[in-house]
Amino acid sequence: MKSLAAIAAVLLICGVTSAANAKGCIKGAVVGGVAGHYAGHHGVLGAAAGCLYGRHHAKERQEQERRQQQQSQVNGQGKL
Repeated sequence: MKSLAAIAAVLLICGVTSAANAKGCIKGAVVGGVAGHYAGHHGVLGAAAGCLYGRHHAKERQEQERRQQQQSQVNGQGKL
């Protein structure tokens, strides 16, 4: 029950961040909380670590999409 409350707290904290970061945090916190719970009743620690990893992964993905979009704009302009 404590881990469920901790996961809810992490999700509330992550709600303050931007959309991409919050999305990554929520997914990571849920997966990390469940994994931490089953790996030794460390759901809170797993949720926190999952949130951090999820935010990091979402930022990387967003940056990669931005680079691809810029590259396609440059390639499109070069063909004219």
